[in-house]
Amino acid sequence: MSLDKVLSIGGKPGLYKLIAQTRGGFVAESLVDNKRISVSVQNNVSILSEIAIYTLTEEVPLKQVFESIKKKENGQQSSVNPKDSKDVLEEYFFDVLPDYDEDRVYASDIKKVIQWYNLLQKYDLLNFPDSEEDEESEPTSDEEK
Repeated sequence: MSLDKVLSIGGKPGLYKLIAQTRGGFVAESLVDNKRISVSVQNNVSILSEIAIYTLTEEVPLKQVFESIKKKENGQQSSVNPKDSKDVLEEYFFDVLPDYDEDRVYASDIKKVIQWYNLLQKYDLLNFPDSEEDEESEPTSDEEK
């Protein structure tokens, strides 16, 4: 699954999968307990594919950060607990993204990234397509025949 369908909803814990659009918002399903909720356009919603982390030179898409964590952890859960101290979180994040901007990326942001990574890893949702083109060029059942 790509991060285009994974959402973070302000005021609600965990991550959600976009199911359908409605007239006044959309329907989302929790990755944790599979409960569906109706979300209005007034809610603060972030699509994970549109989130980036500030570095000293550019903004790095969240997908790349997740891939760096996955590589560092050999595909396992993060070795750092999101509830660890600010110093522990920052040291870990320097290993993952050495040139992240300390002035604009807060400990709370690092905590959230680690929580999201662990949740996506737990439900085996970190196997992203290599690029948008690969996703579009996957053969359909008619092409395989």
